[in-house]
Amino acid sequence: MSESVRVLLVDDEESYVETLRKRLMRRGLVVSMANSGEQALESLAENPVDVVLLDVKMPGMDGMETLTRIKAAHPRVEVIMLTGHANVDVAIRGMEQGAFDYLMKPAEMDDLYYKIQDAHKKILLADNG
Repeated sequence: MSESVRVLLVDDEESYVETLRKRLMRRGLVVSMANSGEQALESLAENPVDVVLLDVKMPGMDGMETLTRIKAAHPRVEVIMLTGHANVDVAIRGMEQGAFDYLMKPAEMDDLYYKIQDAHKKILLADNG
């Protein structure tokens, strides 16, 4: 995989997103950010990505609504839900609605990176299959 995986981080906690962005970019990923579901949809319309890391619990448009809209407008994009411990059932519901997988916050960096790689491999296989 020579081309960089393009990732969109969606979380209302700006400091968390900024830290995560830097850490993922160090691993060679191309990372953009959004602080709300609305921003995520605007960003996706202008800048296509491969994988979205999506926080479940956000003010305004929550992660589930954002997931539904992302999958409707961009069915090829894989979405990984990020959830606090109290929201695991919501994350599982997200997978039923098309999310690739979910991770507990704060996610271990290696776990997150490998999950992104797995989601990207799924896209490549779909494109070549």
